[in-house]
Amino acid sequence: MAGVCTPVSVITAMSDGLPHGTTVSAFASLSMDPPMILVSLSRTSNLLAVIRTTGWFGVNVLASEQSALAAGFARKGGTDKFNGVPWLSEGGVPRLPDSAGFLVCRVSQFVAGGDHIILLGEVVTARPVRARPLTYHGRAFGTHLPHHAHVV
Repeated sequence: MAGVCTPVSVITAMSDGLPHGTTVSAFASLSMDPPMILVSLSRTSNLLAVIRTTGWFGVNVLASEQSALAAGFARKGGTDKFNGVPWLSEGGVPRLPDSAGFLVCRVSQFVAGGDHIILLGEVVTARPVRARPLTYHGRAFGTHLPHHAHVV
């Protein structure tokens, strides 16, 4: 799957007033009516345990210049991923203010998928993407550049 280009996002949730988050590249639009997305998290994810308890999560769509942030939130375990990272609470979940876009989602369903759990989330709040997105392809971060078709 390394040959498939995917968006990079930091999924967040709150527990006992503390922010939790992890980087994912398994995030996609699911439905327009109602607006829904899907996110895949490892069955062993600490964040998944928080989301199972709260029923809410945030999707911070990262901008092209946020690869260091993506790498920091991709670390396994630890409760210090937010150390030195500015954030604010929006809709009860942590929002990274410099992200390219942001969604607040209510879990509508958890679906088993091998060693992962797929979260189906109903989008309650959406902040539009306002910058080039960070992408992941060939085990490297990058971004999307529009291709302009030439008319003959």
